Amino acid sequence: MNARANRPGIERPIPSMPSSLWGSDAIAEMLRALGIRYVALNPGASYRGLHDSLVNHLGNEAPQMLLCLHEEHAVAIAHGYAKVAGERMAAILHSNVGLMHGTMAIFNAWCDRVPVLILGATGPVDAARRRPWIDWLHTAADQAALVRPYVKWDNQPASIEAAIEALLRADQYARTAPQGPVYLCFDQSLQEARIDAMPALPELRRFQPPAPPAPDRQALAQTAALLRNAVAPAILAGRLSRQPADWARRVALAEGLHARVITSLKLGAAFPTDHPLHAGRPSLFLDEASAAAIRAADVVLSLDWLDLAGALKQAGGAATARIIQVSMDHQLHNGWGMEHQALPPADIHLACEPDTALHAVADLLGVGPGSLPEETATAPAFGPPPDDAPLDMSTLAAALGQALAGERVSFVRLPLGWRGESWHFRHPLDFLGGDGGAGIGSGPGMLIGAALALRDSGRLPVAVLGDGDFLMSCSAFWTAAHYRIPLIAVIANNRSFYNDEVHQERIARMRERPVENKWIGQQIGDPEIDLAALARAQGLAGLGPVRTPRDLADAAREAVRLARAGGAVVIDARVLPGYDAAAAARVARG
Repeated sequence: MNARANRPGIERPIPSMPSSLWGSDAIAEMLRALGIRYVALNPGASYRGLHDSLVNHLGNEAPQMLLCLHEEHAVAIAHGYAKVAGERMAAILHSNVGLMHGTMAIFNAWCDRVPVLILGATGPVDAARRRPWIDWLHTAADQAALVRPYVKWDNQPASIEAAIEALLRADQYARTAPQGPVYLCFDQSLQEARIDAMPALPELRRFQPPAPPAPDRQALAQTAALLRNAVAPAILAGRLSRQPADWARRVALAEGLHARVITSLKLGAAFPTDHPLHAGRPSLFLDEASAAAIRAADVVLSLDWLDLAGALKQAGGAATARIIQVSMDHQLHNGWGMEHQALPPADIHLACEPDTALHAVADLLGVGPGSLPEETATAPAFGPPPDDAPLDMSTLAAALGQALAGERVSFVRLPLGWRGESWHFRHPLDFLGGDGGAGIGSGPGMLIGAALALRDSGRLPVAVLGDGDFLMSCSAFWTAAHYRIPLIAVIANNRSFYNDEVHQERIARMRERPVENKWIGQQIGDPEIDLAALARAQGLAGLGPVRTPRDLADAAREAVRLARAGGAVVIDARVLPGYDAAAAARVARG
């Protein structure tokens, strides 16, 4: 029994005696062969055969089941896990009804370009085998049509041999750049069919994702020449890897070119934010310093930046700059959604992974590998706030900085009102970015998945979540408590869907109507909700409510102690509604 199995909270089944083999046993064996470590799920009869195989055929290990209380949580956990581990996790959704529950989380994974292996099931496709009423409700003629516009591939195999090949193909596609979620649907009858023998599993080394494409040599040489001769280059550091070696080369290239670098809070940390070459502050929308760096640039290198055309528009300039776009994202664009954003201009488009191009360009320019980022303690930028100052996003960040001093922290999520200059990111795991689809309710699940991947890293998983995000998915935290996944969630509880208050105020001013009414239908009060009590009801440590920086710092120190002992903690931090003026203006414009 391995170390993971010895952890508390792991359900260990009674050993099953050798017996007949079933179709779902072969599917389970294939999941194990693919190296899937975890399967997040919410139970359902449509995949009862596969559920039994995971427990009684595989012994609930490799993969281990993670019970969730909602399908959206299951996919969000797999999403968060992939952002840290760089590998796919599986989620199982019950029939069409479970798939409908999981659609928002699938859309997030699609927009965030992360690999998730999503398994579904359907009532018997053969109508003669369906139970009255329920099997008819849970069977669809084309179940994957619910998610086809925002998965890379889907399939509903009709035999065990086809199911094995479908798993191979789905896994390969999910891991091939640009990455994304895939969906497989297994007929209940296929799972529950007796088989005479376990089919031979394929030789997996022969079914790996293709090697990353190399950039075109001529275009690469032109790119290097443009950058070599640039007077004021700018780098938009977008969807980039979490690998320290890639980070080091990124920094070395920027230093070699004396290029200004812009990063985004929509995406994970891609460049040290306190580096002299970092322009402005990371944010959801460009601040003036970042926009000025783009306007001043004669060459702009976009490393898979999310919404390049939008960034150029926000900058209000760069019309004369030569634009180098490095991205494969166009391969996923379809006619259903607009998450591809506006069409950007590009003088050179390198259709390859951005880190591949970055290393190739660095080689041509004679830039060395750089220095690996150090695994240092957290780096808050704000000094200690007055103990009894009002608790807003700035004093919240400062109080957290006090409490987390000396800890290696990975911020999994940060809220809309977070000020990008309040914390320094110096390592690719210091901040993991947003959820992709910009909905509400993904934060708890993604925190749990990331914390699962970070569990043996020595890093402390922390998320600052909005109260709306928490309330939509607070039951996800039961999974963290049950499986002893250490984490800290600080809920910036302004008792409002405040982003929409900003929008209602803008509309009221445009229409010359009372801005004093903006709170109606937005504020969460009368009665106020005790978020810490909700956390305790899920089996977590719930601290607060806290209303001052001093109380928050004390609660966060206690949260660190509990998390380092293996606990999951939620802090209810009652912050004042509002953003700083610049952030509010950017949200309203955005």
